[in-house]
Formats: sequence, structure tokens, C-alpha cells
Amino acid sequence: MTDALPPAARQPLEKEGEDYFRKGCNPLAQTGRSKLQNQRAALNQQILKAVRMRTGAENLLKVATNQKVREQVRLELSFVNSDLQMLKEELEGLNISVGVYQNTEEAFTIPLIPLGLKETKDVDFSVVLKDFILEHYSEDGYLYEDEIADLMDLRQACRTPSRDEAGVELLMGYFIQLGFVESRFFPPSCHMGLLFTWYDSLTGVPVSQQNLLLEKASILFNIGALYTQIGTRCNRQTQAGLENAVDAFRRAAGVLNYLKETFTHTPSYDMSPAMLSVLVRMMLAQAQESIFEKIILPGIRNEFFVLVKVAQEAAKVGEVYRQLHMATSQEPVKENIPYSWASLACVKAHHYTALAHYFTATLLIDHQLKRGADEDHQEQCLSQLYDHMPEGLTPLATLKNDQQRQQLGKCHLHRAITYHEESLREASLCKKLRGIQVLQEVLSAAHQRTRLKYTEHQEDDDLLNLTDAPNIVSKTEQEAEMILPQFSKVTVTDFFQKLGPLSVFSANKRWTPPRSVHFTAEEGDLGFTLRGNAPVQVHFLDPSCSASLAGAKEGDYIVSIRAVDCKWLTVSEVMKLLKSFGGEEIEMKVVSLLDSTSSMHNKCATYSVGMQKTYSMICLAIDDDDKTDKTKKISKKLSFLSWGTNKNRRKSASTMCLPAVGVTRPHVKKKLPTPFSLLGSDSSLY
Repeated sequence: MTDALPPAARQPLEKEGEDYFRKGCNPLAQTGRSKLQNQRAALNQQILKAVRMRTGAENLLKVATNQKVREQVRLELSFVNSDLQMLKEELEGLNISVGVYQNTEEAFTIPLIPLGLKETKDVDFSVVLKDFILEHYSEDGYLYEDEIADLMDLRQACRTPSRDEAGVELLMGYFIQLGFVESRFFPPSCHMGLLFTWYDSLTGVPVSQQNLLLEKASILFNIGALYTQIGTRCNRQTQAGLENAVDAFRRAAGVLNYLKETFTHTPSYDMSPAMLSVLVRMMLAQAQESIFEKIILPGIRNEFFVLVKVAQEAAKVGEVYRQLHMATSQEPVKENIPYSWASLACVKAHHYTALAHYFTATLLIDHQLKRGADEDHQEQCLSQLYDHMPEGLTPLATLKNDQQRQQLGKCHLHRAITYHEESLREASLCKKLRGIQVLQEVLSAAHQRTRLKYTEHQEDDDLLNLTDAPNIVSKTEQEAEMILPQFSKVTVTDFFQKLGPLSVFSANKRWTPPRSVHFTAEEGDLGFTLRGNAPVQVHFLDPSCSASLAGAKEGDYIVSIRAVDCKWLTVSEVMKLLKSFGGEEIEMKVVSLLDSTSSMHNKCATYSVGMQKTYSMICLAIDDDDKTDKTKKISKKLSFLSWGTNKNRRKSASTMCLPAVGVTRPHVKKKLPTPFSLLGSDSSLY
């Protein structure tokens, strides 16, 4: 994604130093993030190469009969399997690269998890769109070269968005522009022959499809990923920085949830409903963590009611991370999500639960009920702090009895120490987390603080007298909720608006080629009236008038008058133009709307590495330089990516089959496996 070039000079550019770039994109900046994207792109190519080698070896193993050859192939397969596992671990390390994605300010805080952007290949729209404009709109496609170049420049800029609101607006603008492009150039009855290729953000496995919806879904994913990078980049040592982080993670969750609910049959694992559900939960958990950090940023006063609030807020963060860790442990997400992410969720669940018990112990040990204190309020707070009181204890009696308070407080400290030790142990089991120094420092400091507090009040018989401390009820004053994407706030101009109003001049409507009608207005009477919005239609046509005799028909759309484009003119403007010619001959070009049924059959080719047959079309290895389709077959299967509405779920698709896997097998409903484990099965693909 970092090989993007600056847009052409005719585009609105900005200048920063000596580099020209589109607003929201700076492909020439050699930042740590751009270097990281270069590494991701290189890894994607290595993974693709290893996948192809493995599939070729498996096919050779199937047909080989010589025992010596088979042994040699099995040896090569073991090496390829090892390489794939190492590449997967390396890609996982880039996904949790703290030095690149986190805030550069010195901060004693636990790192957050960002999402990497999906990579893509170049797409040349020029030939396909020019041909479609000539065939469908009966206009010269070369007149739209600038518009096509603008579209390609915008796509190129979206491969390297800046990590700020301008970058988000750039991606949203392209997403909306794709809606215009889809309506104008992608009829629902056929595909245009453009192959869109996107790499899975988590596994690096490429997916190619002749469907613009794959492009739209991938851009949506990158909008959500960019929000996560903005959130992790915020300065969490300031109130404003934490508020921005909360907002960014909530917006990321909203975009990813919108992607999950809007698109179905997604072809890559990072956009599958199960994975998107986990990612939404992850972003909301990080937003809740930032809310907790915002509450404790000014400092925690050692007061009873303040400590109750902080303890319940910490318990809330621990609860959402515990739920997140459970979600990451379920199939099929468990096989595809980075192990370091699941481990970090488990570490945070234990860490914040330990903090909740520590603050509860502090309010019990350090605060005694004094005369004149609000007993009812403290009793109510203490009773609401627990899901149940320990056996034989009541809230008011515990508040009045110093020994009971001390004993219950030490029970909480003992349980907090247990959780701290568990978080340290979990972090030590993951190689990636062991390399994050600030994480180890934060966990160790919290553990030492709790042990010191316990040592100050420890007694010899504590091991015999201490009971298990009750659970703390989670509660928060600000629940982290997703913010849905607001595309209406982004102003976008249709690049191809010269083709006419989209309500009429779209890909799903067909009409006759423009016809020239030569007529004159007899004594100021045109012989017809006009109706409708732009473009206007001929209405109440007099069969005996000169316009009717020249070929005009009732309901014709007027596209031009004497070379003046009328597609966007209103009724009053067109009527004024017609009457301005007086008795002179008028040349008017009109088109007639045809039946919307199309004779073109539906086709869809999908190129997906490592995807299951029930989720992917079997396809032939496509060389990066030679995109010619060979050995095409028609197969009745559901298109990978479609809108949630039933009307857009197309059933027929063309598949490109491997020679060794030429027979289409019946559809069998199976559990979605990991792409790397699947590569060893009979369904492995180039």
C-alpha cells in the first residue's frame, strides 16, 4: 500500500514542505507506519508464494506414484508448512507493533490494540469504463478520461491515508464515490470484468473478486482500522487525548458493526461476521478502558465514595475484557485472531479485576465509620458494591466493626495479588507481550503496590482466617457505545455527473441511442409540453406537430438542444431555451427508455487463496502480469459479497478451476477453518 504515487496536477493538492499530496494522504512520508505497511505488503507476497508452492506440492503428491518422489514431496511440504507458520507469526508481530502505532509520548500506560489496513493491488478502470460509456451511454469514453483518472487517483490516495480526520474523510469520500460508480457502471445483471484484489488484514491471504462490493467492504474495514490507529495514537496523559481516544474507538466499533450488518458472505476472514463481532467488542472494551483512565487521570482521592466509584469502574473494564477474551477463544475466531491479542485481553481482564479488589480493600482498611458520618449512604454503597456479602456479615455491622473491616479488606488484597500474579503469568506466556517493556512495568508496579499494602496489615494467622473475597459488581457512569458512521456529513461530488441525473442515467436502465429530432415551432407552439425534473420528458405530444412527425415520442427524455446539454436543466429552463429560437429550426436529441430486462447472464469470478469450497469459488492461479481468464465454467453458487437485501443476492457465478480439482463437488456445510490449516486439505487453492 505504500507504493502509491502523488495524484495528477489537475487534482486539488496541498503542499507540505516539498511534497505535493492529496488532502488526507501523504504517500511520500517515510514514517514508521509507512515502513510497517511496506513490511506487511512484502509478507503478503511471501505468504502467497508459500501458499502456491504448498498447493503445487499437494497436487504433485496426489498424482505421483514413485515412492522416492513422494518422500521428497513430503519433505518439501514440511518445509513449506514451517515457513507459513513463521510468516504468520511475523505478520502477527506487525499487527501488535507498539513502537509504530502507539502514542510517542512517554506514558506509563498499558498499550492498546490497533488494526492494520488491508492491502490491495492496482486496478485500471480506464478501458472498462470507456467501453461501458460508449456501449451503454452512447457517448465517447475518451471525453471522460479526466474523470476516470480522478477516480483512479482517489483510489491510489486511499491506499496511504493520513492518520487523522482528513484521512478518514478521504476514505469515506471514496466509499461514497464507489456508490456513484456502482450505480452508473455496474449493472445488477452482469459483472464488468474488473478484478479487485484485497489481502486479509490478519492472515495476509489474498482474495480477488469481480465485484465492486468487495472494494466497498474493504474500504469500510480500513475506515474502522484507521479509527483504531487514531485512538491508539492519542495522548492518554491528557483529558482531551483520552476523550479523543474514546471517540475514535467508539467510531471504529460503529464502522465495523455497520460492515457486519450491511455486507454478507464476505470472502475474507477479517471481514467474516464472527471476526467482526469480536473486533467490535474489542474496540468497545478499549473505549471503556480509556473512560476509566479519564476518570483516574486527575488522581484518586482517598475517600470512601470515590474509592467505591473507582473500584466499580475498574471492575467494569475487567468484565468487558473477560467477555472479549471468551469471544476470542471461540471457533472459528480462535484460529485466525492473533494470539497476542487474545493474551492481552486476558492480561487486562486480570489486571483491572485486581485493581477493583485493591481499591475495595483500601476503602475498607483506610476508612472507619466516624460519628456524624452518613451511615445510610455508606451502608447503601457497600451493599451495592458486592453481588453478595460474605456469610455472617452485614454492610452496617462491617462498617462499624474495625476488625471485620480489616479482615475483609485483607481478603480483597489477597485476591488482588492472585489476579496480579495471573496477569503477569499470562503476559510471560506470550512472546510478543514479553517484548513490550511498558506492559511488564505497569503490571509489576501494580503487583508490588498491592503486596506492599498487604504486608503492612499481614498477620501470622491470615492463611487460616482469610476467606475468599466476594465479587465486585461492575458499574460505570459512561457506558462505551458505538457511534455509527455519518456518511452524510462528507460532501462528495459525482465524478461522472456529466452523464446525467443518476435517477435516469444509471447502469440498471437501458434506452435507445440519442435520436436527432429537427422541428420548428409553428406560431410559437411547440406541439408538446414538458414534465418531470431533470432530465425533462416530452408530454402531451400532438401527433400532427412537426416534432412528432420528425420522430419525437411521448415520454422521450431531452438530452440536448442544438448541442446544449439539457440533462440537468429543469422544465422552465428547457422551455425558455426552446422558445428562444423563435421560428428557427430546432435540433433536439432525445432518448427513449427501454425495458429494463437484460439479456446478459450473471457471472462472478472469485480468486481466493486458502478459502473453503463452500465459501469460495475454485479458481486457477492468476499470474500478476497476465490476467486472462482460462477454462471458465459456470457454477450455481452464491456470490461471496452482497448487500443484506435478498434482491442483490445473485446465484450464478463463473469459476476458474484447477486442472487437478476440475470436478465441482456438491455443497457441504462445514465449519469455517483457518486458512493455514485449510491449505493442507483437498480444498487448497492457488
